[in-house]
Amino acid sequence: MDMDQFNRLPLMGILRGIDASDIEPVLEAVISAGLKTIEITMNTPGAARIIEKAKATAKGRIQIGAGTVLSVDDLDAALSAGAGFIVMPACVKEVVLSCREKGVPVFPGALTPQEVFDAWNYGAAMVKVFPSGLFGPRYIKELKGPFDEIKLMAVGGVSLDNIARFFSSGADAVAFGASVFKKEWLEKKDFSSIGALVGDYVWEVEQAMRKIGTATI
Repeated sequence: MDMDQFNRLPLMGILRGIDASDIEPVLEAVISAGLKTIEITMNTPGAARIIEKAKATAKGRIQIGAGTVLSVDDLDAALSAGAGFIVMPACVKEVVLSCREKGVPVFPGALTPQEVFDAWNYGAAMVKVFPSGLFGPRYIKELKGPFDEIKLMAVGGVSLDNIARFFSSGADAVAFGASVFKKEWLEKKDFSSIGALVGDYVWEVEQAMRKIGTATI
């Protein structure tokens, strides 16, 4: 994973439960919308095969990673499939340390100050604060008080309405999932609606970064 590229557009899509037949049109829709980074969760049936297909489809146009990696076995399967980064809902120390040893960017999940501190010290590229929506942007601001050097990605409950507040409160990145990759849209093969909404998220992130003076796009 190219972290510099991610930092230029610190927005991550989370694909969970997608059918292998939908991965190509979904990727084409989000790539056209400007998204640069996406994860496919390992609790998706056939996740490794879908990651392989996604890499072949993307051809380097979007960074592909694996999410919901909760064991070293998950990690090995994800990396063998070609995942370029790893995301977790919790912090499994063995997985984080293995990623650090292999030079693979890892985003372990954490919520409490102690969890955030531990995840960062184990070697996180960025700590996934989850579920951020239950506490809101103010919680990110409170964490950034003592942990101003720790990179934080807000995940869970991120919306078009609060992206600007998350960034102005100190978030270094945000992510979206089922609120954009809506089950009904996937069932109807309505990939254009997914792409349009992703475009809105990309625009909001770009605007938020410009307002706080960090835009390098």
